[in-house]
Amino acid sequence: MGELLSVKVSIANRNYPLRITGEEQEKVLRAAENINKRIKDLEENYAVKDKQDLLAMCALQFASEALGSKNSIGENSKKEIQENISFLHQMIDEYLEQEEISH
Repeated sequence: MGELLSVKVSIANRNYPLRITGEEQEKVLRAAENINKRIKDLEENYAVKDKQDLLAMCALQFASEALGSKNSIGENSKKEIQENISFLHQMIDEYLEQEEISH
């Protein structure tokens, strides 16, 4: 495992400091970009403005896609989708923790 880098990732207008390897950096940044694009698409197409709801809808879409394409994707793509879902799950948990602290 390589040296850990400190990286800030912005998802749904919130910054998340992460410690990741150089090998993970491109995937993590691409995953965050995909999440933000999906959130923007959801905001434009639905009357949902609550970030928690948008993150949950985004996670559901990624999970549905992962399950639906289970047999038709390569092992690398499947792993990437699973990493995206895990990353979304982590971001939702962190968001909920911050909400609990602020209330």
